[in-house]
Amino acid sequence: MIIKYKKFENLYQDSVSLMQVSARLNKIDGVDEASVAMGTEANIARMTDAGFGTDIVAKPNDLVVAVRGEEAACNEAIDVAYEALTAKPDAGDDGQQFSQPLTSFALGVDQHPDANLALISVPGEYATAEAMKALNLGLNVMMFSDNVSVADERAIKDLAQQKELMVMGPDCGTAIINGIPLGFANVVRRGAIGVVAASGTGLQEATCRVHQLGEGISQALGTGGHDLHQDVGGISMLQGLRALADDAETKVIVLISKPPAKAIAERILEAASKVSKPVVVHFLGATDSNTALNNIQFAHSLAHSAEVAVAVLNDQAIPAVQTEPKDNSVLAGLATSLAPTQRYIRGVFAGGTFCFEAQIIADQYGLKAYSNTPIAGNSLLDDVWSSQQHTIVDLGDDDFTQGKPHPMIDPTLRNERILQDAQDPDTAVILFDVVLGYGASETPVADLLDIIAQVRRDSATQPVFIAHVCGTDLDPQSCDLIRASLTTAEVLIADSNADAAHLAAQFVSQLS
Repeated sequence: MIIKYKKFENLYQDSVSLMQVSARLNKIDGVDEASVAMGTEANIARMTDAGFGTDIVAKPNDLVVAVRGEEAACNEAIDVAYEALTAKPDAGDDGQQFSQPLTSFALGVDQHPDANLALISVPGEYATAEAMKALNLGLNVMMFSDNVSVADERAIKDLAQQKELMVMGPDCGTAIINGIPLGFANVVRRGAIGVVAASGTGLQEATCRVHQLGEGISQALGTGGHDLHQDVGGISMLQGLRALADDAETKVIVLISKPPAKAIAERILEAASKVSKPVVVHFLGATDSNTALNNIQFAHSLAHSAEVAVAVLNDQAIPAVQTEPKDNSVLAGLATSLAPTQRYIRGVFAGGTFCFEAQIIADQYGLKAYSNTPIAGNSLLDDVWSSQQHTIVDLGDDDFTQGKPHPMIDPTLRNERILQDAQDPDTAVILFDVVLGYGASETPVADLLDIIAQVRRDSATQPVFIAHVCGTDLDPQSCDLIRASLTTAEVLIADSNADAAHLAAQFVSQLS
């Protein structure tokens, strides 16, 4: 076992690309672990903490590849990384290959004067300065970068307001602008429903459900998860609301967020009530959203927000939220197959909002859970790497992704946790998500199917597997094939994350 690293001086790649290359290197036989990151002080420290040694020296604008494993595999990984990181884009047939590399927003604007949006994906400590540069050039901003302080976020958004521009983010991983997916996003048809969401996977769930119901998306705007913080003020959600209110293609507006600060929620609802179009609101965990308010309809889950929006668009009755399993007899039969020790839900999520929503729904059944990101009333795990009683974890959180690819890009972390929990004799249900779309793994369940088969073959206690696939028939991955392969592996597939959580919670409740 050796450690190798290679530094590429003055080479920049966005973080999604780096995570994809890292995931590719980690799949090479003989590689124990690989990490690909810009050479910032924080990233070098993470590599050191991950066991890549203390002799890595790089500047923030250098790109570093670190590999641990068998020597031949490390050499192969370095070669693969070099090829992936230095590959030139195809010239194409339109003659638009750049004659000069783009090294600044100013140069980009010079070459593309019609551009009006900058996507920023640099380490957080540099993101604020880049956002200010882009805004001062008259560009709207999507900030994929995280680790930006609330104070900096407020300063960025104040500047954007002054310039009548919009900032999506920081930590905005999903948007669909004029039909083009940005970051982690699904392929959905265009249509009359616009979405503003302070939640990446929440936005994905809602847009996918709209598509599945036969309608489409005009614009989907992410705001970043901190936008509705008291000190930020919901600036981007309010800007997004106004933009969609003025957009001729948008007929119905959907607003989604984790619980906002109370004063911010009131400000947003007041603004929404003055819009001349119908607005559907779902603030996860909100308890006072049971009735319509002027033009506002409140939804009860991420998927329900889409269902209500489609109903409003088509002038249909507002659909009731579904909580009952489609076939209780299936659950009753599965319950008899469990051992007496199997009593707990183990939720393993790549989507942070899905983890949050599953905890909320489990709580409605009186099931208190442990988590690395607990909702109010739940408890922080003693050890995030080990489940205890009911446990619902967000594997996309920093607890798990320091120096490693996000589980949407590389499902290895998710697969390892599912195997660990499935082998626990206390586990009754493995509840998990599979997120498709651009940016996500091309083969999200390939290794997972082997793990489920291993559990079926070797484990004395067999948990029930319940999953939700967030995706559409137009995504790069085949949603139908993935659902079919999981069904063949005897995984119960729900139509939404909320449905999957209800199914798991009801099943476990009847075991007591």
